[in-house]
Amino acid sequence: MIGTDLTVILPELVLVVYAMAALMWGAWRGKDAETPMLIWLTALVMAGLGAWIGLEPEGTATAFHGAFINDGFARFTKVIILFSAAIVLLMSQDYLRRNKLLKFEFPVLIAFGVVGMMMMVSAGDLIALYMGLELQSLSLYVIAAFRRDSARSTEAGLKYFVLGALSSGLLLYGMSLIYGFAATTSFAGITAATTGEHLPVGLLIGLVFVITGMAFKVSAVPFHMWTPDVYEGSPTPVTAFFATAPKVAAMGLILRVLFDAFGGVVGDWSQIIAVLALLSMFLGAFAGIGQTDIKRLMAYSSISHMGFAFLGLTAGTAMGVQATLFYMAVYVAMNIGVFAFILNMERDGQPVTKISALSLYARDDLLRASALAVLMFSLAGIPPLVGFFSKLYVLQAAWDAGLSWLVIAAVIASVIGAYYYLRIVYLMFFGEQGEGLDGSMPAVHWAALMGSAFVMLFGVLNLFGVFDLAGAAAATLLK
Repeated sequence: MIGTDLTVILPELVLVVYAMAALMWGAWRGKDAETPMLIWLTALVMAGLGAWIGLEPEGTATAFHGAFINDGFARFTKVIILFSAAIVLLMSQDYLRRNKLLKFEFPVLIAFGVVGMMMMVSAGDLIALYMGLELQSLSLYVIAAFRRDSARSTEAGLKYFVLGALSSGLLLYGMSLIYGFAATTSFAGITAATTGEHLPVGLLIGLVFVITGMAFKVSAVPFHMWTPDVYEGSPTPVTAFFATAPKVAAMGLILRVLFDAFGGVVGDWSQIIAVLALLSMFLGAFAGIGQTDIKRLMAYSSISHMGFAFLGLTAGTAMGVQATLFYMAVYVAMNIGVFAFILNMERDGQPVTKISALSLYARDDLLRASALAVLMFSLAGIPPLVGFFSKLYVLQAAWDAGLSWLVIAAVIASVIGAYYYLRIVYLMFFGEQGEGLDGSMPAVHWAALMGSAFVMLFGVLNLFGVFDLAGAAAATLLK
């Protein structure tokens, strides 16, 4: 039995053994000059594991009496997590070097965080869920405050830690209520205890607390208060990481809990998710308008986009899950490109995050400005870019489920939010002459920016098959 279990969790086991070995190697060698090699090695390990998991044969396997699930849904989300983490890690190297933050602990912490994320999307038990969530969170708390000589970075880490501890407490309280009323922590057992059209009051209250704790991780309103400050105060590579892999892991966790454990009572939790979606879309749309810092703008953008991702969940259908998974894949691709650009916003060797610095940037580098414009249009959901189709599918899923009022509200929020994306495009091509930017762009960043823009432009031909893969992943979750 143990041998079979270890075979099921082999990718996670490989990554955690590698992370511990890298930690010991870094502590023993004590040479941060060798960190670039460690970053490349960690990224290669993650990319290799992503390819390995993606090529695994179809089917579902469980380990440790159902506490760990390896199915199509888990594999789909893990591939996105691993590849996005590897790309962001490679993009971070030049920034860390320029700002004297090139420490061996950074790739190690990223690796441990990714192990937690992989555990989250494969959890089949409340205890396994919490183990993965906390392993991810502890790593993120540390890297948020990675710039130890910066008051803003320290503040970001502290805020994230305090509010993260609060969300963990709410999550644990909800889990204890669920265990008390269902007499089990396994998702299969919880499903068996939720027979009937509606949940017992105790289980419903427990589910509300669990959703609250998980909503914090995706920065859904009203649990979003940490996001702008943490995005702004953290080193930019950390912000790029926060905007990609952890968002996919948290959304995967929410899908796993709601459909694996409470899939039989969609009517009880879809109303909660609908409210979170509505609040997130509108707050992200309105609050982003007045932002002058591009990292804070991306924070409010993420809040709004998580609201749109929730639209698919409200449907409670296979189409809704498929649309949500596709939305998250497209969202990650867009953010990788945008942050590849932001990482190189410099003037006189100093990082610049003011949006006004982009004025007439197209005169200095038309190709990079055009690529960023494509990504901004895609984030706004303007056709015919892939970002438009990602929004269209979640809207269609919600409409088919009879949530026409929510779809209409989402369209209005999308129109409002488009303003701050289009403002950046306007500044780059038609703004007033300012001091501008003079930072160069390393090959890795240039490839990420152009590759992301290419996907948004030409992915409309067949969506590169990702939508169909998301459908297969959704089918395994709802079977």
